[in-house]
Amino acid sequence: MWKWVVFDSSTIKDVEVLNCEYGKNTIKFLRLHTEGKKHFVKEVEVCTHLRLTSCHEYLDGNNSAVIPTDTIKNIVLVLAKKNGITTLEQFAIDICQHFMTTFCQVAYVKTYVQEVPWQRLQENGAPHIHSFIYVPNGIRFCEAEQCRNGPLVVFAGIKDLKLMKTTQSGFEGFCKNEHTTLPERNDRILCGELFCKWSYGECKDFDFDCIWNKIRECILEAFAGPPDCGEYSPSYQKTVNCIQMHVLCKVPQVQVIEVVLNNTFYNVVDMKNLGLTNDKEVLVPVESPYGSCACTLGRKTFLEAQVHMLRDERQNLFGLAAAQRN
Repeated sequence: MWKWVVFDSSTIKDVEVLNCEYGKNTIKFLRLHTEGKKHFVKEVEVCTHLRLTSCHEYLDGNNSAVIPTDTIKNIVLVLAKKNGITTLEQFAIDICQHFMTTFCQVAYVKTYVQEVPWQRLQENGAPHIHSFIYVPNGIRFCEAEQCRNGPLVVFAGIKDLKLMKTTQSGFEGFCKNEHTTLPERNDRILCGELFCKWSYGECKDFDFDCIWNKIRECILEAFAGPPDCGEYSPSYQKTVNCIQMHVLCKVPQVQVIEVVLNNTFYNVVDMKNLGLTNDKEVLVPVESPYGSCACTLGRKTFLEAQVHMLRDERQNLFGLAAAQRN
């Protein structure tokens, strides 16, 4: 027989709520608008989470301040209808600002938006007025977050970007011991799936589309090198660093950049038993287990300013610790 016990959270006095938030995930929709005969589409997936000024819904079961997640979904759809989606970043900003200006009980809002990569069809070089093709050459996404009385901070990025170069890559001089079986290589395939996320810091009047396209261009340039000769990569780690440094040099609006590169290893097929010599012509991918490397770089002046902001946030913890004592 099951015995149900009602737990009274007030019986434990030495516990504080460090974080409590809720929201609606995977709000998927297509926003279509027309200009004359020409159609424009934005298909997106949105996740929006809130943190309230009190945590009574968690501690006491008091839902009076809770904005239902179904309401959150409806607000996102209404904003898409009323404002359209000029850029992912601006739409995320619109969502954050709506919750901050409409609901006084919201202490923090964070929204994530990612785009389905539809691209307008071209026929004999002419853009089609209402037909599109799915082009999986990287997924664009963004995040916006804001604390009450704090700045609105915007992040953007690209994920699921698959890149390969068939030479100008190696891996030598690494640490070896009795467990090492990997041979050194000075000519190998470098292939991986890239995730890149960057912060603009405090939200300003940026041309988000232009900046995103510029960063994507920087990623490809740093990965591949010059088109006629390429650029040698001694490791996946160095490739990640080259991408980050290239972006920071070329795009001054970026304050912090994180890159994760998950590699796909290719093995040369041994064809000796078939009476053939395989000179790196036929290879098979080894998709798991896979190596991964990650690095985050930031501009020092921006990071120093963030230290002071984080110190202030930790002191008030968005009002949660004080609220639960009331």
